[in-house]
Amino acid sequence: MQELMSEGLEKEEFLDVVLSYNSNADIKKIGAAYDFAKTAHEGQKRESGRDFFMHVKECAYLIATMKLDTEAICAALLHDILEDTKTKPEVIEKKFGKEVLQLVQGVTKEISSKAMRNPRAENLRKMLLATAKDVRVIMIKLADRLHNMRTLKYLPVQSQKEIAKETLEIYVPIAYKLGMYRIKSELEDLCLKHLQPEIYQQLKQKIVKKKMKREKDVNRIIIAVRKLLGEEGIDSKVYGRAKNFYAIYKKMMKKSLKFEEIRDLSAVRIIVKTPEDCYKALNAIHSKWQPITNGFDDYIKNPKPNLYQSLHTEILFNKKTVEVQIRTHEMHHVAEEGIAAHWQYKETERDKKFDRKIGWLKQILDWRSAETAQDLVESFKIDIFKDEIYVVTPKGDPIPLPEKSTPVDFAYAVHTEIGDFCKAAKINGKIQSLDYELKSGDVVEIITAKNAKPSRQWLQFVKTSFAREKIRKAAGIKGEPTKKVKDITTTKNMASKEKLPLRLQKCCYIRQGDLLLGQKTKEAILVHSKYCDVAKRIPQNKKVKIGWIEQKHKKQLEIELKDETGIFADILSTLTSDDIKVNTINTKSAKNNLRMMLQISTNDEQLEKTMPKLKRVKNVISVKAT
Repeated sequence: MQELMSEGLEKEEFLDVVLSYNSNADIKKIGAAYDFAKTAHEGQKRESGRDFFMHVKECAYLIATMKLDTEAICAALLHDILEDTKTKPEVIEKKFGKEVLQLVQGVTKEISSKAMRNPRAENLRKMLLATAKDVRVIMIKLADRLHNMRTLKYLPVQSQKEIAKETLEIYVPIAYKLGMYRIKSELEDLCLKHLQPEIYQQLKQKIVKKKMKREKDVNRIIIAVRKLLGEEGIDSKVYGRAKNFYAIYKKMMKKSLKFEEIRDLSAVRIIVKTPEDCYKALNAIHSKWQPITNGFDDYIKNPKPNLYQSLHTEILFNKKTVEVQIRTHEMHHVAEEGIAAHWQYKETERDKKFDRKIGWLKQILDWRSAETAQDLVESFKIDIFKDEIYVVTPKGDPIPLPEKSTPVDFAYAVHTEIGDFCKAAKINGKIQSLDYELKSGDVVEIITAKNAKPSRQWLQFVKTSFAREKIRKAAGIKGEPTKKVKDITTTKNMASKEKLPLRLQKCCYIRQGDLLLGQKTKEAILVHSKYCDVAKRIPQNKKVKIGWIEQKHKKQLEIELKDETGIFADILSTLTSDDIKVNTINTKSAKNNLRMMLQISTNDEQLEKTMPKLKRVKNVISVKAT
């Protein structure tokens, strides 16, 4: 992707591009914002040496391609004006209106003394809270971040890594939640490029090396599918889709695969006119080629929480597994652009879709707005990464929830009072227990009673932090206390170097998994729940970050290897250097090689990091974990 898509466009050409995406745009107003920003930023340069104005122009270009409205495009042109020039807010409001000013202020970095102590957290907090009121704020910020990531190479290496890490932790999942896959994919690849440059280059070289063969194979499939659908009278567009670098890297890490073992580097995408045509195309393809068992997903009848819709299937074509995606033109537009695709719809429909899209954000923020910035950011990172399911109310309204959520989580997600007075639940018309594990597509009905009240026991099974907090507040309880400190560890800081003992405090009834905060004293680190009233009064210089150690479990490793001198030592060295305990070792012959069976003690996160290292050990043929 080139750094500047709008490079070489003069003002009139830029405005023509805007009109090509939005014929209703107020060109006079956008032109005035263009001139105002160009004058205000005159003489300012970016790290690349380019005029600063080129950055805001590029952001506005990206916003225009999302087909957003006049106010959003003006705000994109002006998004750095309050921060980097002497322009006053009242000037922006007078020239461009209150709506544009509010968008600009939502994106502008915080400059208060409080923000100086933790600038990134405070800025993110401000942006998230503004987004909950107007989703265009995050769309402008995503455009801003995308162009900054495209030009990241001009910054010092350490700054590159810090910005890429923040992008991967915050902005990538936000783009995913909003269904903006095109932006999400490019951000992911740019993050990988700067966080793991060697791996990125290796992947790039391997992908380029096999590109011609891969394109040849995909073209054979495309021709065959086009012919089939033409014979069936289905009007369609068929083309290939390549997996982005980060998706390949993630799959390699998650499944401990080598690049050569990835079978779905490319997929076939079919675009048709109607949902009915989607199923006709699916039926035709399954009739012609053998479908893979468990390879089918219907996201048309069961959309993802970000409203993504498509049919996914896997088939055998010339003895190779091929992924096929089938969707309508509208579904494709939504899949690529996400929430931006709904901006052109009539107001009532647009608002309803917007509410669904940003419901997760409002839910995360509505009870956290009073927290410190760092607390909010950490909580946000935890909640945004949870896998989701999609359940519905009896009226058909979709409610996104974390995986393995319960009817109680659902009740609080709908409304606090429904949660507080929840007595029982019907799932798909049948009474189920309140700790029942919900699945995508379930129709959930909550039965309430005036004399019902939250139970202490609900805290043992609810999955959402929102429900847990509401239960504690309504019931006047703070959970069952844990009496163990062995599972809590300090992070790398001065206190941990001094090896101070940990002491659980009785004031906050800490439960396993609660967010924690430590208070350093001369004798020990006092452990509090992060939301404890006492913890909120701990002086900043006495705060210590602490968290839970992930429990180690016994796992089985099966390693096939060549019988060479030193191979056992290399394998054991790799495991022990990653703090993986080896309990037992057995070996036996396997054809011309050896098979090594090890019982180890580790946690899933560590094993995921170690598996690729084991595969890279010389003379190791394969590694499996069970």
